[in-house]
Amino acid sequence: MKTFGYFIAVLATPLASCSVTTTTSTRKVEGCAKGFQSHPFLAWWQEQQRRRRGTPVAMGIDLKAGGKSKKTKRTAPKSDDIYLKLLVKLYRFLVRRTGSNFNAVVLKRLFMSKVNKPPLSLSRLIRYTKGKEDKIAVVVGAVTDDIRVYEVPALKVTALRFTETARARIEKAGGECLTFDQLALRAPLGQNTVLLRGPKNAREAVKHFGPAPGVPHSHTKPYVRSKGRKFERARGRRNSRGFRV
Repeated sequence: MKTFGYFIAVLATPLASCSVTTTTSTRKVEGCAKGFQSHPFLAWWQEQQRRRRGTPVAMGIDLKAGGKSKKTKRTAPKSDDIYLKLLVKLYRFLVRRTGSNFNAVVLKRLFMSKVNKPPLSLSRLIRYTKGKEDKIAVVVGAVTDDIRVYEVPALKVTALRFTETARARIEKAGGECLTFDQLALRAPLGQNTVLLRGPKNAREAVKHFGPAPGVPHSHTKPYVRSKGRKFERARGRRNSRGFRV
């Protein structure tokens, strides 16, 4: 009862100065109503009722125009290789200070996973640089040897890694095997370079991807425990045994 009495007393406070009679003007009544609506206790009471009903209080979330982006991209390499991290630090600086598109592409490729940094063979390197021997070939990955190639021209190549025989053959032919920090000194803007990549889908694992082996027009490599005569060599593989894929 005490609480109820306090409630009545508080609500009556703004009305104490409003003695409404039959001769009271309309303006005076409106002023009393406004005073009642702006009372702090009433605002508190309305907030309590809103919370009990479960009506969410107006809040906001920090979104840029266009909504929430669910795309993900690497901003740093996953590898803990300290030498790779040093190269990332160097090319971050070059991208920031030069604005060169070449440096931005190299930085992006340094972030990539091992699968997305495929090796490039010496034979492909020679084929891709034909007529561009004066330029520096840049490979964000490894350069490997190819024994099928007999003659190697004098090439300037920048790569993350060279196999022992590939490096020896390039240098023997009068070429150069450069690192990315040496490239940054020679071509800080990527001038006089040609950016190359190895074949991403030449991995053994990729040969097993695709429509199931045995499905018409499928050339997917099956997983077999042996490559003998009796293992997935008859039905589906030759016309004399049912059908041939």
